Amino acid sequence: MEDFDFENRIVSPTEIMGDNDSDNPLRPRTLDDYIGQEKAKQNLAVFMEAAKLRHESLDHVLLYGPPGLGKTTLSGIIANEMHVNLRITSGPAIEKPGDLAAILTNLNEGDVLFIDEIHRISRAVEEILYPAMEDFAIDIVTGKGQMAASYHLPLPHFTLVGATTRAGQLTAPLRDRFGVSLRLELYTPEELARIVTRSASILNIAIEPDGALEIASRSRGTPRIANRMLKRVRDFAQIMSDGVITLQTAQVALERLEIDELGLDANDRRMLSAIVKFYRGGPVGLETLAAAIGEEAVTIEDVIEPYLMQIGFLNRTPRGRCITKAACLHMGFELPDAQDGQIRFDC
Repeated sequence: MEDFDFENRIVSPTEIMGDNDSDNPLRPRTLDDYIGQEKAKQNLAVFMEAAKLRHESLDHVLLYGPPGLGKTTLSGIIANEMHVNLRITSGPAIEKPGDLAAILTNLNEGDVLFIDEIHRISRAVEEILYPAMEDFAIDIVTGKGQMAASYHLPLPHFTLVGATTRAGQLTAPLRDRFGVSLRLELYTPEELARIVTRSASILNIAIEPDGALEIASRSRGTPRIANRMLKRVRDFAQIMSDGVITLQTAQVALERLEIDELGLDANDRRMLSAIVKFYRGGPVGLETLAAAIGEEAVTIEDVIEPYLMQIGFLNRTPRGRCITKAACLHMGFELPDAQDGQIRFDC
């Protein structure tokens, strides 16, 4: 069976190599340049302006939502708007309490500490984070037995910006210590078209409005995917249309990349087809489905399923996975009669 690279596919919302470097010119630096997320932007602007008027650091901020929507970018904007330094790390990178203590003691007054995937920090590290967030101090114990000594270290007032794609996995004590909690939503095609146009301008790519909207409509509501598609469509435009991304060029390029008008790629369609052809539309268990398409169950659950469920193409039930009528219509499957028993929509 053919092997598919799920981690590096173009419609994956997670970061891949070369996607988002810290010096990425496509990242907005100010709230005015940040497109979309209007409610979050408006509230954040008020919080930051009030903190600056009081000459205080911004309260701790929790950003949560699907990957690729701009949580890391928004943390950089917070640091830039507050005129402080930004320190970036991730939950899995902080393995021991000493690692976190080293980071915290090197912060300056008002700095922003961004912890990506904060739900993945260990319990021991989390215990150190509580007093740091609440009292701006940490207690460090050195030595063992009779030689043990405890040191109380004050910390500069800082702003912790935590980002997570799984807010439900945060413990209640940690979640309650964030004064500002903002959920980032999926973008509309019109908002993504503005992002694509802005990115094309930065990259010196000529693009027509229809071409930008075509890329945006196939980007799964995610700016990271839209920017990734823009770079690949640019390659086709240089060969096909003198470097100008037109509607026709975008359509041909994305069809060649096997990305349809809803953003589904070959891997999505392969799984939906397997549910119909092998299991009469479902329900089918996750492990059974994984074995049928030759992929790990965790990959299906974390990589393929979320978007299919968001657009109403897949149902996850106690009895297993079921394809929906909308998915059948989109995929071009024939809808059998009720007595036929080929595809079930009652699960």
